[in-house]
Amino acid sequence: MKKMTAIVAAVMMHLFTACAQGKDEYTKLEKMIPMRDGVKLYTAVYIPKETGTEPYPILMHRTPYSCAPYGDKIPRRFGPGNLFSKEKYIYVYQDVRGRYMSEGKFQEMTPAIDKKKSNKEVDESSDTYDTIEWLLHNVNNNNGKVGIYGISYPGFYATASLPGAHPAIKAVSPQAPVTDEFEGDDANHRGAFFLLDNFSFLNYFDYPRGDTTWQDYPSVCDTLKIKPDAYTFYLGIGPIKNLDKLYFHGKSVIWNEYLEHSTKDAYWQARNIRTHLNNIQPAVLVVGGWFDAEDMFGALKTYEAIEKQSPNNNNRLVMGPWTHGAWARGDWKKFGGYDFDINVNEKYQQLEYNFFTWYLKGKGSFNEAEATVFVTGSNEWKGFEQWPPKAATAQKWYLGADHQLNTTPYAANTSYDAYVSDPANPVPYIDRKSSGRINEYMTADQTFAAERKDVLHYKGMVLPQDLTVCGHVTAQLYASTTGTDADFVVKLIDVLPDGKQQLVRAEVIRGKFRNSFVKPEAFVPNKVTPVTLELNDVAHTFKAGHQLMVQVQSSWFPLVDRNPQKFVNIPEANASDFQKATIKLYHDKKYPSNIEIDIL
Repeated sequence: MKKMTAIVAAVMMHLFTACAQGKDEYTKLEKMIPMRDGVKLYTAVYIPKETGTEPYPILMHRTPYSCAPYGDKIPRRFGPGNLFSKEKYIYVYQDVRGRYMSEGKFQEMTPAIDKKKSNKEVDESSDTYDTIEWLLHNVNNNNGKVGIYGISYPGFYATASLPGAHPAIKAVSPQAPVTDEFEGDDANHRGAFFLLDNFSFLNYFDYPRGDTTWQDYPSVCDTLKIKPDAYTFYLGIGPIKNLDKLYFHGKSVIWNEYLEHSTKDAYWQARNIRTHLNNIQPAVLVVGGWFDAEDMFGALKTYEAIEKQSPNNNNRLVMGPWTHGAWARGDWKKFGGYDFDINVNEKYQQLEYNFFTWYLKGKGSFNEAEATVFVTGSNEWKGFEQWPPKAATAQKWYLGADHQLNTTPYAANTSYDAYVSDPANPVPYIDRKSSGRINEYMTADQTFAAERKDVLHYKGMVLPQDLTVCGHVTAQLYASTTGTDADFVVKLIDVLPDGKQQLVRAEVIRGKFRNSFVKPEAFVPNKVTPVTLELNDVAHTFKAGHQLMVQVQSSWFPLVDRNPQKFVNIPEANASDFQKATIKLYHDKKYPSNIEIDIL
């Protein structure tokens, strides 16, 4: 999720880590800046005391997580990374509408309004525009250029500044931006509700707001005892509707909105910022992580949307081996079972510094490839003219009998594997206990899952040479179920010579959305049905001596809420609606289930 632990920690690290910047170099200005509809937003402006011969650009960060410290306190560090201590900027931090010290009503993922009919119609683009207009006219010694950055939810606000951008905005970096919360970010993945993250996040984030005085937001739930095992806790809750009855008691507005909108209806469509990324003018640097459990989709799809809808835009993508926001840390050399051999953050942070310095100050240069991508497995940064790379070609790996995975279809006339999916005994997302989500599930050994009877696994030959996957990954399944709904989780796995099954990529789709996220469709019991699942992109080298593996299952708990396997509105489901289902996965001439990967 757009998490306090991931994002606010990174921001606070920026604000409070001792370094060369601080009160001796900057003067603080606190202002309530009026928006066009009269609402005032709290804004902290830090102006260099040193007045050189050249004016300074503005570097802005808008956040729902508080731009503390308030009052006369001054942060010890500014900007998105350590290197910014080398340069002077006018740094601006703003509490977005309806959060902390700002006035107004907060909206989850504020819907964008492309054609505003009056000053009463506002969105994050107009709030950003109005803020910049005020700053340009009221803060002395600015050079008329503005840069915007942010990670996760602040990444959304960076993206939202792009449609109808103020002419002064020259450089924007949406980093792990929340983008489409029904298809792939935070709230849902391909229509499947991410239970573990949403419940814990909204317990903090969605506390009913009081006045516009500084306050730490308490928890919505008076008592919440998930420890030590989230799996047991959420299973014991029963149907998902019980969480509000037992804990939220109607206090979490956003939680209720999520569950009231269980299809991609007008609520979610209005909150999908990528459809508004047309005619984008500022230079854009989109950043994401291959191990980001929250907004990898957002980074990839924001870049993709700008490429398609604003083809002349100066748009670049950086994807590294990071968890959510980990590129803001000083050091990142390993994660989970991966050892990267180098501190990958050094290259990125220099690139980010060069991006803003060039477009806002005209200093240095910025000649990076359009896509700068770290390839795991081979542990190397690569630059491409586009993403996915032009040279990548699609290759299908077919599921077959006896757990085989081959580059040629299985020749049998009829062939399938079957398993019983039981909502009372869902497949865990990881083989460890904890009260919250364990980030390492993105890379964890999947042997524990392969050993279960309700998980199918298919393994390829030992690779005679390296195989590099760079680009899209799409699973085409042909399945039947004795129920009328089913989830499908597909995992792409790197099997090491020692037998370890290292997860490379995994994704889920709620089966009733297989043809449309807007109009769900029931499965016809026992009828073979095609299900296409687009996983997030991959940049990984399967080394010689390794093997590819694909796993398929129908639960991923409690990361994803349980599917009753009955065609019902799941947020309204009763305990009696949950039922076992026998699922068959076909792999024969007529129904060649496969996974297609882009290879270099």
